Amino acid sequence: MAKVLCVLYDDPIDGHPTAYARDGLPDLAGYPGGQTLPSPKGIDFTPGHLLGSVSGELGLRRFLEERGHTLVVTSDKDGDGSVFDRELPDTDVVISQPFWPAYLTAERIARAPKLKLAVTAGIGSDHVDLDAAIAHGVTVAEVTYCNSISVAEHAVMMILSLVRNYLPAHRTVLDGGWNIADCVSRSYDVEGMHIGTVAAGRIGLAVLRRLKPFDVHLHYTDRHRLPAEVEKELGLTFHTDAAAMLPHCDVVTVNAPLHPETEGLFDDRLIATMKRGAYLINTARARIADRDAIVRALESGQLAGYAGDVWYPQPAPADHPWRTMPHHGMTPHISGSSLSAQARYAAGTREILEAWLDGTPIREEYLIVEGGALAGTGAHSYSTRTR
Repeated sequence: MAKVLCVLYDDPIDGHPTAYARDGLPDLAGYPGGQTLPSPKGIDFTPGHLLGSVSGELGLRRFLEERGHTLVVTSDKDGDGSVFDRELPDTDVVISQPFWPAYLTAERIARAPKLKLAVTAGIGSDHVDLDAAIAHGVTVAEVTYCNSISVAEHAVMMILSLVRNYLPAHRTVLDGGWNIADCVSRSYDVEGMHIGTVAAGRIGLAVLRRLKPFDVHLHYTDRHRLPAEVEKELGLTFHTDAAAMLPHCDVVTVNAPLHPETEGLFDDRLIATMKRGAYLINTARARIADRDAIVRALESGQLAGYAGDVWYPQPAPADHPWRTMPHHGMTPHISGSSLSAQARYAAGTREILEAWLDGTPIREEYLIVEGGALAGTGAHSYSTRTR
């Protein structure tokens, strides 16, 4: 029998919800491009309920315990003597979320001789040391596409919030004020702006599609060029890399996975090539940007605004400089954990577990590492220190 260790974020401060703002979720036929939604043999949860916190348990307890397996759920993942570290040595499967990542470092993987599967309930498996997973024969899988549209919507929201100066204007209302000049002195239209995405995969392309109706000029860079018909449909300008694209853009959105080729990409040097007063939105991974370079660029005015929901480490400490830097629109890591997305990534996690426990193949698009090498989506999107 298997032991499954599931690391989830804490319940709401007032306790797990007993009622919800809406009674259900829209029915989706599938994902753009034809990939099907998660298709487990069954689910033991109500779509639209809070599943990503400890009490939600991703809806997995009944399924696993009826099969005789052990499920341990915790939010205690960091620090000496954490539940995660105490339970890890005899664990077969670790499940974690990008929003509250259990960092599976090389050291932790070495201390977990039984570990065979690491599942990301969501997308983005950079909290797992992929080189160590390859070396130790650990399969890494994630629920590809489950929350890509959720993140794309969040990115578009943040672009509009920054450019239109929405958050400071809202703060004026909360504070009882009405100084219109203060509210509009940093407010612009996105119409006519040049907006570019670093990476145009599932999320980046979804962002471009959602921005097209705003009558903007769209740019992108990606290691895999989009088909010509997509470029024509959306009026896209392709650039060979970020350095070539950034000088043309008023707004840049980052939608790339974190790996050795993207880590630290937005440093002082690269940011200096951007238009003065450009906006940078990062819903991908915090370490794609140099933390202190972002602060310096906002303070100097090189960047007019920075928004995103990704931090390092996560949760971010109270003194993290991104909490107090000027002209930011940061949120906790929530873009991919809407209640809508949770229903999909919980179902996808169960689908992965069903396949692994039954000894049947895990969907190719869910795989990041398998058989001692990058596989599936991992081979398409990631690189390792040795590749």
